[in-house]
Amino acid sequence: MIDFMKKLASMALPFWMSKGEPATLLKAARRFWGQAYGWVTWPLQQFDPLTCTAPLLNLLACDRDISRFNGEPLALFRKRVAYAFVNAADAGSVEGFIAIFERLGIGYVELLERQPDIDWDVITVKVTDSQIAENPDLMLQIIRQYGRACRRYRFEVMTAQGFALRAGWYQGEYICYAAALPLSETPSTYSAKM
Repeated sequence: MIDFMKKLASMALPFWMSKGEPATLLKAARRFWGQAYGWVTWPLQQFDPLTCTAPLLNLLACDRDISRFNGEPLALFRKRVAYAFVNAADAGSVEGFIAIFERLGIGYVELLERQPDIDWDVITVKVTDSQIAENPDLMLQIIRQYGRACRRYRFEVMTAQGFALRAGWYQGEYICYAAALPLSETPSTYSAKM
């Protein structure tokens, strides 16, 4: 239906009629038919959660089993309602769960299942500290709604920290300097004779 608006905008009068009253009539006709197009398509736009009115959005959310948590922005709520069916279908697998996080704009996430020395029913969700700080309620809501029923979830924070590792040669002697994190007091040095 967007083609209608493009056709309406591309309508042109012959050059001998492009001034004066015919041009004014063309502008009035474009404006009227643009409004008529809006009147006709308004009911169809109400079924799109990204563009519908707020009261109708609440009805769509109820239909799709989505509840708005305290302080949730309207744009995020619209996304959750729009992707409700796809998210419900993807909830059973690790790849689908990662796709849910990407669709809702949380970002990169890792899921680790059945780790050694951890109970078999614990799933570790690795996220950055900024993701937890920006979306704490959303992440918990996703776990509640799309998480597996017989599993426990725990969050693990990933932080990126740069470090340098150098190896050097000095008169036939191989020296390897180990990287030290800022938490430790003294760096350790390993050397081996060649």
